[in-house]
Amino acid sequence: MTPERLELLLRDGTAVVARPLTPADRAYVADGYRLLSPEARYQRFWVRQGEIIGDAMLNRLLTDQLPKHAIWTVFDPTREGFPGLGAASFWRSESDPTDAEISVTVMDADQGRGVATLLLSILWLVAFRCGIETFTGYTMPENTRALRWMRNTGAAGEWDGYNAVFRWKLADLDAIPATPAGADLAARLAELSPRML
Repeated sequence: MTPERLELLLRDGTAVVARPLTPADRAYVADGYRLLSPEARYQRFWVRQGEIIGDAMLNRLLTDQLPKHAIWTVFDPTREGFPGLGAASFWRSESDPTDAEISVTVMDADQGRGVATLLLSILWLVAFRCGIETFTGYTMPENTRALRWMRNTGAAGEWDGYNAVFRWKLADLDAIPATPAGADLAARLAELSPRML
């Protein structure tokens, strides 16, 4: 059974909490979107301005639909103001139930701290338990930071003419490379597997 919350440490020793998001988190998710920089919004949502996180999107994101959909957040409970560090979700493909599209958003100031890799490892284990075999991630070709992270965590990439498309094979742990991000992912999977499977 998926735990309701996980108390963890980031690489720098910061104590954080990871948990699924729920309908009660509507304001939290909306605030997180508003606090992203225009560049981060563009790279993640392909818009620089505007309120794209409306009621319909919040209803869709925050409805518990396992094994079709999962969304988790990582936050620092001691942080003043907005405590969120990031969130990630997957949506299972309707045409191929062994595949799910994953998306990850990390707040600007918290990038480079291992938050995305932590979220990837949590969703990896949740999805694997649901019978999902592959994660597919999309990003803009100019988002070099995301491209590098995807490669460094073991995703194989290709160009579809519009997006960079990366895929992780969830059962193939040998494909995780010996990069710092890959080592972080492998360690997180080993750490969390007994708590989540």
